[in-house]
Amino acid sequence: MSFRNRLVIAGLFSFALASAQNNTSSFTPRWWAKYQTLLRNGADAAAGLTSSAPVVGPNVDVSNECGPQSETFITLNTRNASSVAGGSNEIFRLPMRGYSSRDGGANWTGVDLPLPPAIGTNGIDFGSDPSLAFDTRGNLFYSYIVVFFSAGKGINGTELAVARSTDGGKTYPSANFFSFSSGQDHFNDKPMIAADTNLSSAFRDNVYLAWDAASGGSTSGGIRFARSTDHGASFSITRIDNPSGPGVSIAAIPFVGPNGEVYAAWNDIAANTIAFNRSFDGGVTFGTPSVIANKSIQFDIGIPAISFRRALIYPSCDADRSNGPHRGRLHCSWTDLASNGVNTDIFTAFSDDKGSTWSAPRRVADNLTGSVDRFYQWLSVDAVSGEVNISFYDTRNDTTGQRFQTDVYFTRSADGINWLSPNTRVTTASSNEHDCNGVFPCSAIDYGNQYGDYEGLVSFNGISHAIWTDSRDQLNFAPGCRTNLAMEEVFTATIR
Repeated sequence: MSFRNRLVIAGLFSFALASAQNNTSSFTPRWWAKYQTLLRNGADAAAGLTSSAPVVGPNVDVSNECGPQSETFITLNTRNASSVAGGSNEIFRLPMRGYSSRDGGANWTGVDLPLPPAIGTNGIDFGSDPSLAFDTRGNLFYSYIVVFFSAGKGINGTELAVARSTDGGKTYPSANFFSFSSGQDHFNDKPMIAADTNLSSAFRDNVYLAWDAASGGSTSGGIRFARSTDHGASFSITRIDNPSGPGVSIAAIPFVGPNGEVYAAWNDIAANTIAFNRSFDGGVTFGTPSVIANKSIQFDIGIPAISFRRALIYPSCDADRSNGPHRGRLHCSWTDLASNGVNTDIFTAFSDDKGSTWSAPRRVADNLTGSVDRFYQWLSVDAVSGEVNISFYDTRNDTTGQRFQTDVYFTRSADGINWLSPNTRVTTASSNEHDCNGVFPCSAIDYGNQYGDYEGLVSFNGISHAIWTDSRDQLNFAPGCRTNLAMEEVFTATIR
């Protein structure tokens, strides 16, 4: 009997309610909703296409396959900018999904990422939390979490994975699996990856990874940082938050300055701050953690557009590596409560002294009348022009009166101070992860994951590529898929 048939099949609506309750009661790992889906329903075997060819246009359906995909990331090869690569979570299937384009994002192919052998009798493992980075040699690195579990026995452990592609993401023939934890004191969660692409850096092509090992509140967990000097073949690991602190943080992101400086920011849940640390020796040693900004939302928030999964609070940061007037300036962004204390908004801060001090937070989105939520921002600094670019979900076009519908919007700034207004709408159709034309609950919505935990943006040489979770086609008939519906797809668009 298959694993799928051995498991008890639970109703989608009851699962959604349970997931929402779990997220509000404790800081569970953000891959928990996928674990619950696989535990209750089993895994689909293959990524069946919903049509014979990708949808090409202003908005491109990148995934175009069975089952919901969510939580998206995108990057490009700065030595060959037409080579673009992305990734997402697969909710009904075990592996991560990778996407690659050789024509600047017009056409895409998909591939599954490798998984290690499962653990124990009836063991299963799955991937979660995509992040990608190219080095200057054309190597593409894809990082993710691997979660091991067994039917009826719970979680067996978690570990980090970094897969490498030498063909722009078309294939990933090998992966490095490391930093296993049994989960007795903590779970690994939310890794992000970066590479030093500065041609004159002493640490050129070093690969860096940051994640949290804090779920459960283990003081031995905290924010972990890994560095590789051999193209991802091996990693050395250190802790970069306060080693004597409570170890309750999430969503660390590494980024690299123009001279090989290594920076990291994260959501310090216990202190309720956006925290920061830095290294000037290629990630070997770090200084004392500091604070970018205080914030109001501690961990997540259940705004109407993502009320079941709840919107995670995380930093997205980058450095100006251009030869422009603000070379070396650091930029960080995050979501927090708007000034009215009801809605959410996007904020940024910058530093001109390598993170020693930071500017006061600034809003980046249009100042509109009415009730509008913004969430899941991603920030990318153009390494050629120095422009700071941000994309985010926005409910300004909602027609339900409940802030359920979202669009992706985009804005840019020459200096991180003055932002383009009006913001640019990226999506040509709105998404609704609450109901289907008023029908609630709707079997075309994956309530446990909805938009996942983030969306993505990468900018280079005056061109930006946005990637996001999109449900405009959620009710499209998809024969052969589990629900016979398209559900959530991964979309992208090029912004010039």
